Amino acid sequence: MFKSTESQAISILQSDESHEHKLLCIARLLSEQIPHYNWVGFYFMNDQTQILELGPYVGIPTDHIRIPYGKGICGQVAVSGETFVVQDVHAQENYISCSINVQSEVVVPIYSNEKLVAQLDIDSDYKSPFTDEDQRFLEGLCEEIGQVWPD
Repeated sequence: MFKSTESQAISILQSDESHEHKLLCIARLLSEQIPHYNWVGFYFMNDQTQILELGPYVGIPTDHIRIPYGKGICGQVAVSGETFVVQDVHAQENYISCSINVQSEVVVPIYSNEKLVAQLDIDSDYKSPFTDEDQRFLEGLCEEIGQVWPD
C-alpha cells in the first residue's frame, strides 16, 4: 500500500501544477489510499508571527486555521521540529480537539534546505492505528516534499 502511494505522490510532486495544488492532491491521495487517514492537511510555518497557518487539506472543515507555536500537537512539532505520533489524543494534555471523532494524530515536519517550512498533519478516527511503517512512509514523503519546496 505505501509503495504504490509513494510512487503516486512522487508523480504528483514532479508535475507542473502549482505547489499548493500538488499538496492538495497529495492530501487527497493519502486520504483515499490509506483507510486510517481520516483528515490530512498541511500547516505552513510563519516564524515572524510564530503561528502555523492551515494550507491545503482534505477532511471535515476545521476551525484551527491558525495555531500558535507550542499549542497542540502541531504547535509542539513547530517547536521540536520532530515527528510526533499520538496513538490516543485523549491522553495528551496539550491536544487541540478538531473533531469528536479524532482518536489519534501524527504530525511530521517538512524541511527545505534544513529549514522547517511546514508540517503534514494526519488525524485518525481510530485509536493506535499508526505503525512504524506509517512513520517511515510519512517521513520519507515529507522529505520528498521538502526537496521541491519553493523558495
